[in-house]
Amino acid sequence: MRTRRSDRPVDDLVGRGEDMIDVIVAGGGPTGLMLAGELRLHGVRVVVLEREPEPTGPSRSRGLHARSVEVMAQRGLLERFLAHGEKFAVGGFFGGIDRPWPERLDTAHSYVLAIPQHVTERLLTEHATTAGAEIRRGQEVTGLSQDADGVTAELADGTRLRARYLVGCDGGRSTVRRLLGVGFPGEPSRVETLLGDVEVDVPPQTLAAAVDEVRRTHLRFGAMPLGEGVFRVIVPAEGVAADRGVPPTLEELKERLRVFAGTDFGVHSPRWLSRFGDATRLAERYRAGRVLLAGDAAHIHPPTGGQGLNLGLQDAFNLGWKLAAEVNGWAPEGLLDSYHSERHPVAADVLENTRVQMMLLSPEAGPQAARRLLWELMGFEEVNRYLIEKVTAIGVRYDLGDGHPLLGRHLRDVELESGRLYDHLHGGRGLLLDRTGRLSVKGWSDRVDRLVDVGGAGGTDSTGDTNGTGGADRLDVPAVLLRPDGHVAWVGDEQQGLEGPLARWFGAPAA
Repeated sequence: MRTRRSDRPVDDLVGRGEDMIDVIVAGGGPTGLMLAGELRLHGVRVVVLEREPEPTGPSRSRGLHARSVEVMAQRGLLERFLAHGEKFAVGGFFGGIDRPWPERLDTAHSYVLAIPQHVTERLLTEHATTAGAEIRRGQEVTGLSQDADGVTAELADGTRLRARYLVGCDGGRSTVRRLLGVGFPGEPSRVETLLGDVEVDVPPQTLAAAVDEVRRTHLRFGAMPLGEGVFRVIVPAEGVAADRGVPPTLEELKERLRVFAGTDFGVHSPRWLSRFGDATRLAERYRAGRVLLAGDAAHIHPPTGGQGLNLGLQDAFNLGWKLAAEVNGWAPEGLLDSYHSERHPVAADVLENTRVQMMLLSPEAGPQAARRLLWELMGFEEVNRYLIEKVTAIGVRYDLGDGHPLLGRHLRDVELESGRLYDHLHGGRGLLLDRTGRLSVKGWSDRVDRLVDVGGAGGTDSTGDTNGTGGADRLDVPAVLLRPDGHVAWVGDEQQGLEGPLARWFGAPAA
């Protein structure tokens, strides 16, 4: 097994040209920042290159879904996010269909955390830089080449940087993806929506009543308070702009409001104006040699259900430990390729459900009939829970083969004798939760922790659940092996059965 290199400062390595960077992350949005933090947990030398000279301001994304909340809890970051966000457990997250938040979601964090994207980026920046990542702003990748030993990135200022791997987290119009020549099939935008964070000249009650009236027939219309007299206004555009990178004007927003509501509500003092379409595309592959794609660089879709930022964060969470294992020399064969095989189907499913949700928002008779039928079906708790677990990514199950129903799923944050489960995952290592008291991770203890919990997580499953989680804080299995991303790699009670999964996910045992 190769040994980890010394963790020298990146400036020394790049400035003197003595060594190459381990990983270049192109793009300093939430996905790139999350990935940088994950890599630093394992001592990987990482440089984030962000083309924008300053952090972004307002953006479309305003929340973390339950699985992303779990991700933050697993890394010990959740309290920081809770301090800046607000918990919501309300309906309407699938196609805006107004059904109550389902009961018994398979998570200890059954809520959506409302938090602006720029705050999420700031908190992730603090986490990554404190861990030792270097973030260089005003640095744009314009060219790249790779060979058997590494990747050379060419920047807009003519600088060249050398790294073992490069990950493109540079958005839907990814330069890295284009330079790789990776296909991005899908559908272009057919409809477009305008957004604006603005002040209004009418009382909030008047605005709310007008929105309720318009939404009887046009569900892509809305206005939500953001605080301090500012509202986020959403209205269908007249057509599809030739360049959606150019924001709409205030007058354009006013004109569309007059078309749908008969008034522009006196909107003024815009803080932010933007537009989005319903383009849906998925990269053909997430890896090309030593270059990988994550976040919007790998997939784009309409923002219905608020899944985009969350999908990117979870890409980074899946990729980080696998890429770190490759850099540090203990990755088993095929581990890095499992990033594509696991995350590509997840993104495909998100694209499918956003297509459905956009259809349900259409004012035409057929989609509205389908919407009424789905409203009836979501009256069944099982249907409601299934759809919300899909949107919030709680229902994701990686294909790790046949076996226990927990295999491939995340494990909720259960109560243990020694506290909460997620408190033991902060370091990004694997974890054997051993309720038998007789299992071992000998040979893998440099990569996997063992936690004996004979009595804290037991109990009788009285809920009727079939996934083995039992009640809200119960775990009715003898032992589980968790990967660093919290997904279950093995369930059982025999040492012989454990060693195969240990080798599959954590490489050969140390001498």
